[in-house]
Amino acid sequence: MLLELQRQAAMKPSLEVKLTELQHQRQTFESEVTTLRAAFRKEQADVERLEGRSLANYFYQVVGRLDEKLDQERQEAYAAKVKVDAAERELAGIEVDLQSVKTQLSEASVAEAKYRQELEKKYSVLKLSGTDAADQIMKIEQKIAAKEAEKQEIREAISAGRSADSTADRVLSELKSAEGWNTWDMFGGGGIITHMAKHEHLDSAQDLVSNLQGKLRRFKTELADIRITASMQVNVDGFLRFADYFFDGLFADWAVGDKISQSISSVTETKRQIVRTLDKLREMEKATDGEIVKLHQKLDNLIVNA
Repeated sequence: MLLELQRQAAMKPSLEVKLTELQHQRQTFESEVTTLRAAFRKEQADVERLEGRSLANYFYQVVGRLDEKLDQERQEAYAAKVKVDAAERELAGIEVDLQSVKTQLSEASVAEAKYRQELEKKYSVLKLSGTDAADQIMKIEQKIAAKEAEKQEIREAISAGRSADSTADRVLSELKSAEGWNTWDMFGGGGIITHMAKHEHLDSAQDLVSNLQGKLRRFKTELADIRITASMQVNVDGFLRFADYFFDGLFADWAVGDKISQSISSVTETKRQIVRTLDKLREMEKATDGEIVKLHQKLDNLIVNA
């Protein structure tokens, strides 16, 4: 019982770091949603201005480019709306994660209080037993609990990273399929079927990118309390704006083939960052396992020789 309470109590500092990280993310996305909503309203107003009786409408009618300009404005409004929807989903996801972490933090605080009580009882028993190694045993047990908590955090981060990596693979698959259909279209094999197939894959990629954004954000949250290199931290900070950059690169002008290629490069680079971070985390997990084994050996020797 004591070791389990010790493990739960040891989670409290990491949960406090996660809470701070999520509060920062909420502030970032609240600002982002406000900005994106304003941008969407402006783009939608441009569409309505061209559709109604306005000087701009008259001008583009005269020069014979009204349909072309209206299509462009509608594409820009659509891209702006996609980004608003993605940011709003992320903000909702952050609120859910915040409530979960607050609940876990409350439970960890209760466990910490119980642990202190049980610790005092055990320490009293050990002192009465007259064992010289009592203090050393207590300290090693505390170190083991701290390392076990650290190991759990690393494993949770690895799980979040794997999930993001898997979704990135699915995004790449859809984009490469769209690229293939676009190539067929460019070399004269186009038609309504080719056009529809290409955009079906782009629609799927769009949905998956929104999903990937959430997984990247959770990955970053899990990494918040794990000591990784400074360069690694800079890379994962970019995860929060991934969807924004992605939509800028593709959906503002999604009929152009080279935009698909740019998006493939963007997702590939993000995947590379995920894999590098996962490799680092696996090294940390292995090292932590080794430290736990050594601490258990030291504890066993103390108990045997006490």
